[in-house]
Amino acid sequence: MDEPTSPMPQERHRSKRAALIVVLIVFLAVVGGLAFVGDHYRDCKTAPSANGETVAFDIPDGATGEDVAELLASGGLTNCGGFIGHLLLRGTGKASEIRAGSYDIAVGTSLEEIMVTLTTPPPKVPTVELTIPEGLRIRSTFPDERSISSEVAEQLGMSAKRFAQLAESGTYSVPPYLPKGTPTAEGFLFPKTFVLVKKDLDEKAVIDAMLGQFRKEAETLPWENAETLGLTPYEIVIVASMIEKEAAVEEDRPLIAGVIYNRLAEPMALGIDATLLYMDPTPDGQLSTPDLETDNPYNTRIRGGLPPTPIASPGLASLRAALEPAETDYFYYVLCGGDGSHRFAVTFDEHLANVDACLGG
Repeated sequence: MDEPTSPMPQERHRSKRAALIVVLIVFLAVVGGLAFVGDHYRDCKTAPSANGETVAFDIPDGATGEDVAELLASGGLTNCGGFIGHLLLRGTGKASEIRAGSYDIAVGTSLEEIMVTLTTPPPKVPTVELTIPEGLRIRSTFPDERSISSEVAEQLGMSAKRFAQLAESGTYSVPPYLPKGTPTAEGFLFPKTFVLVKKDLDEKAVIDAMLGQFRKEAETLPWENAETLGLTPYEIVIVASMIEKEAAVEEDRPLIAGVIYNRLAEPMALGIDATLLYMDPTPDGQLSTPDLETDNPYNTRIRGGLPPTPIASPGLASLRAALEPAETDYFYYVLCGGDGSHRFAVTFDEHLANVDACLGG
C-alpha cells in the first residue's frame, strides 16, 4: 500500500491565502453593511425639508409605536416608518408617553420636537357647566317659572332676555326637524348637562350647542316612523313636547302618545291643558274656567289638531315615545297617584270613574 503524501509547502501557502481573502471579504461586507445601516439610520433621523405645509393626523387609542411611526412617515413628517421608525421613536426615550389625540405638525419639524408635541398634555381649557332639565320652555310665562333662558342667566350670568330673543328670532334651523324659517327654536334646545368652553361663550354659542345636541340625539331615533304616523318631523317634536309636560313616569310616555294619536285620528280635541298654559291668558300658572274657554292657538280643549309649536324641550325618552307610541284603544287619562302616574280609559264613562277614584270626584 502506498503511503499518504503530505501537501507541499507551496500548496499550504495558497490555502491560507485563500482563507484570508474569504475572511477579508466577509469583514468588508459586515463593515459595509453596518455603514449602510448607519447611514440609513441617520437619514431616517434627519427631518424632511420644510415646505411650508402642516400635516393633520389622529393617533387613536391603543396605537402601537410602529403605528405611530407609520403615521409620521405616511404624512411626510419623518423619512422612515415601520421597525426603523419605531426604533427612532424609542431612541427619544418618550415612546411610551405618546398620547392619543388630534395633531397638526409642520413638515420639517425635528423628531425631538415632534415627540414633545405627541407627549405633552394639552393645556387645560376653562369650562363651565350648564344643566337644562327636560320640559322647560325658552322663556317664562308666569312668575317663578323656570325656563331655559332663566337657567342660562342664573348658571352662566348671561342675559335671559337676549337669549330668548335670539332663540325666538326665526334664524335657526335643524333640517329636517326644525325647518328653515320656523319663527322659534322652541322644542329644539336639547335638555342635558353641557360642558362649555368659557372663551367667547355667549348666548348664541349656547343656543348653537343645544341645537347641535338635538341633531346628535335625533340621529339615534326611528324618524322613518313619522310618515307612518302621518306627521312631519317638526310635528313629531310638538307631540314629544306634550308628552314631556304630561308624563312623570317612564311607562306612561308611550301610552300618552297613543292617546294623542288616537284623538288626532278621530279627529277629536286633544284637551291637554299644558298647551293652554304655554299661552296662559292670566299668567299665574293656574287655569280658571274662563281660561279654559279662551280662544287661542294653544287651547287644545276647543281647537282641533296640534298646537302651532312645541310647548317645551322634550328629552330623548319623549321623542322616542312620539315616534313609537303604544298601540291602545285609550282616549282618556287622568293623573292618579303620588308618583305622577296616570290611569287610562277607553270610554268617557270609564274616564269619569277614574277621575272619581283618583281625584275624589
